[in-house]
Amino acid sequence: MHWYNGADRRQLVTVPEHVVLPRELTGVDARIAVALGDRFPMIGAHKVLAAYGCLAPRIIAGGFDPARHRAVWPSTGNYCRGGVAISRIMGCRGVAVLPEGMSRERFDWLERWVADPEDIVRTPGTESNVKEIYDACRELAKDPENVILNQFSEFGNHLAHYACTGPALERVYESLRERDGSLRLAAFVSASGSAGTLGAGDYLKERHGSKIVAVEALECPTMLYNGFGEHNIQGIGDKHIPFIHNVMNTDAVTAVSDRDTDALNALFNTDVGRGSLARRGVDDAVVDALSSFGLSSICNMVAAIKAARALGLGPDDVVVTVATDGASMYGTEKDKVLARDFPDGFDDAAAAETYGRSIEGAGTDHFLELGERDRERVFNLGYFTWVEQQGVSLKDFTARRSQHFWRDLRDQLPLWDSMIEELNARTGLGEET
Repeated sequence: MHWYNGADRRQLVTVPEHVVLPRELTGVDARIAVALGDRFPMIGAHKVLAAYGCLAPRIIAGGFDPARHRAVWPSTGNYCRGGVAISRIMGCRGVAVLPEGMSRERFDWLERWVADPEDIVRTPGTESNVKEIYDACRELAKDPENVILNQFSEFGNHLAHYACTGPALERVYESLRERDGSLRLAAFVSASGSAGTLGAGDYLKERHGSKIVAVEALECPTMLYNGFGEHNIQGIGDKHIPFIHNVMNTDAVTAVSDRDTDALNALFNTDVGRGSLARRGVDDAVVDALSSFGLSSICNMVAAIKAARALGLGPDDVVVTVATDGASMYGTEKDKVLARDFPDGFDDAAAAETYGRSIEGAGTDHFLELGERDRERVFNLGYFTWVEQQGVSLKDFTARRSQHFWRDLRDQLPLWDSMIEELNARTGLGEET
């Protein structure tokens, strides 16, 4: 479960697969490097790493018995797919909990992988209905055989991305710097989602002083404006602040509209749209790589463009982000958008309009650099979910304000590694690992 798989997801590469988006596509001088999550095994998305990061600590600490327990994976799509895949190769039962309105492709995949159709639990709503997922998990938790592996509160999710995604993105940056020593790592950009991937930003900030930019949907601007709403940027969650989000170390917040991610999904994945990009001078290899961009990946790309403009970044600056999954999970979503927004067809004029509005028009609006008071406001929003709704103690909730808490947490990583090695040795797997 790592970023060093090749395009066939079998061979190993020395630098994580990525694409550097050129000015012809982004309209900004800063170099935007995007690591490709669809190289991960089994599910073609980086959430399989988060699933492993949440389950492995439970197993080595004795909190999960694969022979007895069922692993319950609450998410809006990719995390529960990753969890079901990890459960399957562990020989235990995995239960996916996700909103019924998520993409058809997600359910098709789950139906092929679960041990029993009842292991897919559909909750009301869509991407914006995370609380309903929590409510379903509360019912499932009444059965002691069910272990809830909540990506929004499992610190293993944060630590997996800190220890794996952070160094992988650092390697991408270093590979660019080997060719141009004047480059500096200016920012890491990622949609909040469960906030696990944002842990990579903590690693990069420690090592390179880069800014951490968290992203959310404009239709539900929780961090920006204490807002709420509905959106279709599948995979980024909303309406609450994840427990594992190190808010007090986050430097900026921006928002991207699902109107833009929907339209760009059409631009990137139709012959007309891809042809229009080629005519703008976008290299064929870059155009081909856009099939590795799902809805949340497009969101990260647009947010990186906004960050480059808002922070005044130039040609010596590198912004790193991730393409969490590829377009293959959103074919039916593209068809819906084409029918809804382009009833007369997606022609050259529609492609040009989409590019102008969603990329050239990705400006500095809805971008906030966080001061101390802003961080406190965003941090405090989490109280209502975690203390009032989920029963976290006030002491445990407030402890996360301090960076000492997060540093102490990361000190557990060598211990976890040694416990994994010891478990593998006891089970006879040590020679294979």
